[in-house]
Formats: sequence, structure tokens, C-alpha cells
Amino acid sequence: MPDTQAADRALLVDAARTAGELAASLFDRNVRSWDKSPGNPVSDADIAVDSFLKRRLIEARPDYGWLSEETADDAARRDRRRVWVVDPIDGTRDFLRGRSGWAVSIALVEDGVAVLGALAAPIRGQLFVATRGAGATLNNAPMAVSGRSALAGLSMPIDPQGLTAPFWPEPWDAVAVEKPNSLALRIAKVASGEADAFLEGRSISEWDIAAAALLLTEAGGTVSDRNGAALAFNRASPTVHGLVAATPALHAEVARRLGAGIAALSAVRREALNR
Repeated sequence: MPDTQAADRALLVDAARTAGELAASLFDRNVRSWDKSPGNPVSDADIAVDSFLKRRLIEARPDYGWLSEETADDAARRDRRRVWVVDPIDGTRDFLRGRSGWAVSIALVEDGVAVLGALAAPIRGQLFVATRGAGATLNNAPMAVSGRSALAGLSMPIDPQGLTAPFWPEPWDAVAVEKPNSLALRIAKVASGEADAFLEGRSISEWDIAAAALLLTEAGGTVSDRNGAALAFNRASPTVHGLVAATPALHAEVARRLGAGIAALSAVRREALNR
């Protein structure tokens, strides 16, 4: 690994760990919160962690760009080869409810590709780290996906009722496991072998998944948008059109089922509008 990447990795891991400690110090403290938009909460803790990370990372790497959920976007990041992609608290709802399903998420993106990633989930005692081409770890232990190839009995971080929703053209023979509010932690469950697949039909943001997607691929999994396209980061509009994360053997079928479900749901909505 080039010396610059080794130094960047050390910086990222230390920043993630320290940011997790800062967030944990504010956890369950009735911090002030408000909605940025309906159903999209933010708190003083999100802002404090964002400010800390921007100061720590940009002071150390002033030539890198910055993309964060809690910072006004600056188009100048598009001119930078390397960009920090940050969600200071992914899973703010769980944070505010006193639940453990949130994490600090940091990725370093180079030429549109995530090359370093870390998730700090301090209430769970978890620190996930990945380096492109060098694997992924959970608390310094190597991490790998389950390797499951059979669709029947697969596990997913999903609400149990989601498995039987009427828009699925085919029933799921699957097990619902814990679903943290953090999208990154749901993906990390697949990366660590706690789950076999995760799917999200809605459009999401780059900062939600940049670090976790690298964790998954470095743990041997496969990830794409809902249409099966490879992920790219630091785009002008930092939006990802859905997500499929799974073991390599399951990915194509999970993606197919998600596509069929979205098509069926869209047809129902069109029919309702035409009534």
C-alpha cells in the first residue's frame, strides 16, 4: 500500500474512533434536534461530529475535497481527485431514540472509487475498517461475507412485514434479522456474515453507503445500485438509485426480485392514480 494511503488510513481510523467517542458522549443526553425536511431529523450531535471531522480531516489533508450530509455542498469537490465522504451520524433516529443502531461513517474516495472506509458504532463496540485491495476488518479481526448461495432461508436486515409485502411478485423464503436505522450498519451486517443480503429500493445518498459498500466488497460481497450498475462516488448529484448488497451467488437474484417488486409497486400506484 502506498505510503500516502497508509497515512490516510491511519488518519481515517483515528478520526472515526474519536468521532465515535464524541458522539457516544452526547448519546442519550436529550440533545436538541429538528427536522431538516419531513421525516429527516438532525441534532446538535450530528453537527458537532461533522464539525470535528471536517476540522480533523481537512486540516490534515487540505487538498482533499469534502462531501458530508451535514455540510452545505461545495461544487469544488468535483475538481479534487480525493474526497472525504462523511455521514457524521448515520442513523440519527436510533441515536435520538437511545438505540444502538447508528454509526459514524467515513470514506475516502479517489477518482470516484472508495479506497478507504470506516464505520464506528461505539454503543455496539464495533469499529469496521476497509482498504481497497487489502480486505476488511471488524475490531481488527478479518471479516468475510457468509458465502451463502441458497436463496431459501437467506437472512436480511428488514422488518418482518417487509418480507410479505403484497408488491413482491414471488414470496421470500427468508429470515428477517435486526434492522438498524443506519443503512451503513445494515450493509455491514452482510459484510460480517450476520446477514446474507440487503436491498433498498429508494434513492439514497453517497454518504449513507460509501464506506459500507467498500466494507462489503472487501469482505467478498457484491454491491450495486438497484439496476445492477456499479457504484461511483463524488458525482455532481451525490445520489445512488437504490442498493443491492449480497453474497456473490445471491446478488443477481436479489437484484432481480427488487426490480420486479419496484415494477409491481409502480404499476399499483399508476392504477390507483388512474381510478
